[in-house]
Amino acid sequence: MRDIFLEIYRNKILMVTIFSWIIAQSIKVTFGIMREKKFDFRWFVGTGGMPSSHAAGAACMATSVGLEYSFSSVYFALAASFAIVVMFDAHVVRYSAGRQAHILNKIMEDIYWQHKIHETRLRELIGHTPIEVIMGALLGVTIAFISMAK
Repeated sequence: MRDIFLEIYRNKILMVTIFSWIIAQSIKVTFGIMREKKFDFRWFVGTGGMPSSHAAGAACMATSVGLEYSFSSVYFALAASFAIVVMFDAHVVRYSAGRQAHILNKIMEDIYWQHKIHETRLRELIGHTPIEVIMGALLGVTIAFISMAK
């Protein structure tokens, strides 16, 4: 069992991908602290915000795989396809769900003030704007090139 954890730790592509996610989340927390003048741990584990850690991780992984196995390899094709799906989901699907949550929260607030419903608010910041996804992807690619350089 111990060997499995050691093998995982030695997987440079996985470690660089996790590192890029941590860097993106740390940047997000830093922006949150600067904007709100307080620390909120939920910024570190939550979704949404600048830059997209989903895009950073996925782009970093795809780039790292391309650098390690060549950009013409089937491994890169799989990793790049995965990255595209993740970034599409981060922007289109989850961003749309967040907009719907915002509208539903407004409806619930209207109903609440009329004393007809008592529900908790839905989480609205679950997706990313295009610029958040692009910046996350650029961050991931940059981290991959720096970390995977031979």
